Amino acid sequence: MNIYKINKKTVFIIYVILDTLFVGMGMGVPFFCILLGFPVGWYIAKRLTLSEKGINNILADILKYSLFTSFLTFMWMVVIWGPVSTMLLDPVADFANFGIPMILYHPKISFIGWIILMVFISPFLQLLCTIFASNVTLWRLSEKMRID
Repeated sequence: MNIYKINKKTVFIIYVILDTLFVGMGMGVPFFCILLGFPVGWYIAKRLTLSEKGINNILADILKYSLFTSFLTFMWMVVIWGPVSTMLLDPVADFANFGIPMILYHPKISFIGWIILMVFISPFLQLLCTIFASNVTLWRLSEKMRID
């Protein structure tokens, strides 16, 4: 069975399951989802080069599919960290004992930084990993075959 000939919807369902599993493995920290961007980028590029598309269409599809995958992780982070961010409205919230690393000098500022890191920066890093892996794959494949 050729993994590159699987239906797009089936591949996306498999990705949703893997992304959900990796979010759970990271306990809300999408470290494994960021690393998942590398094999996903490789798969996207390899699959798209099997079609008879030009390089402009391949690059546009890589960006589109990479945005889909990082948007899914973004939605998981909103579901997980969105309700917790309501602590910012609570004047007696105990940020120091919440369990996040104190990456900045004040517990409330560290909490805000942590929420921004989890919800916005981590899916963006996943997007960058996916695009990077896709471009490296295209570069390696271009040595073996001509892509116009």
